[in-house]
Amino acid sequence: MPEMLAVTGALVGTGMDDRVALVTDGRFSGASHGLVIGHVAPEAAAGGPIAHVRDGDAIIIDIDERVINVNADLSPRAAVWKPPKAAYESGVFAKYVQLVSSASEGAVTIPLNIACQANTKEQRHESATARS
Repeated sequence: MPEMLAVTGALVGTGMDDRVALVTDGRFSGASHGLVIGHVAPEAAAGGPIAHVRDGDAIIIDIDERVINVNADLSPRAAVWKPPKAAYESGVFAKYVQLVSSASEGAVTIPLNIACQANTKEQRHESATARS
């Protein structure tokens, strides 16, 4: 989950912070400026709706209702979506990716003994949720 300070800084630096909203599954520090919406979950890497938004899609943000809508049919895009290739195939980062839950669920790692009993990340998450 990347930190977005450099991105919001770039928006401010180009004078676009009052005309552009930044919607991301990343996180923000307290120094961000402008209309920024972060921690969107499920994340793009997990196939969440943000993974299917394309350039040119109209995004409607209703701040009062706390709702974001995309004026596009995301279903066909979701149907053909494939997870991104893992950046790490071995080592501690590969292990972390296999064991960590979504940021919306605390981005906690699931104990290895539970993870070993399940075949998929979804099954591991279901096992961990059932035990907590």
